[in-house]
Amino acid sequence: MRFSLREVLLFMLEVDFGVFPELHTERLILKEITESDAPELFALRSNEAVMKYIDRPRPKDLEDILALIGKMYQMRIDGVGITWGIYLKDRPKYKIGNIGLFRIIHEHYRAEIGYLLNPDFFKKGIMFEAITAVTHFGFDSIGLHSIEANINPANEASRNLLRKAGFEREAYFKENYRFNGEFIDSEIYSLLNQTP
Repeated sequence: MRFSLREVLLFMLEVDFGVFPELHTERLILKEITESDAPELFALRSNEAVMKYIDRPRPKDLEDILALIGKMYQMRIDGVGITWGIYLKDRPKYKIGNIGLFRIIHEHYRAEIGYLLNPDFFKKGIMFEAITAVTHFGFDSIGLHSIEANINPANEASRNLLRKAGFEREAYFKENYRFNGEFIDSEIYSLLNQTP
């Protein structure tokens, strides 16, 4: 049986982030990252404790960060990803981390979650609070069926966070990713939408 393009599109997830969805939790505000956040984002993405298990190039300067912010904006406009800055309610201008849904695969109702946090706020339940809000948004507002997380297997803290949030290990890939001249393993976790 053949389907027309119009019929195929009817079966795909529709995503519209035209208006940025701000999320609130008990202690946090998750909101859009703007150019005014560039210094804090640069500090986060050049901090070795933050980036230890995030196998991505470090920014050289604020220009790299401004380009990244532009990329985040374009992903949102294109409906393929959205990134929130994590701010404390009692210090709403101080960005302490990021969390986002990326690689939204419309035809499979699936996205990948990623996050990073200022080390001053490690082990305070901040990221659990943020990941809970974002997964609820992904399921309830976007209509995702599943959310995956791809972690460096050495990242025990991220593994524990994902398990606490209900994610289950889905796969382990040996040396499937190359970064800084070496091949790195990947561990994949996923969470299914349990809403009836």
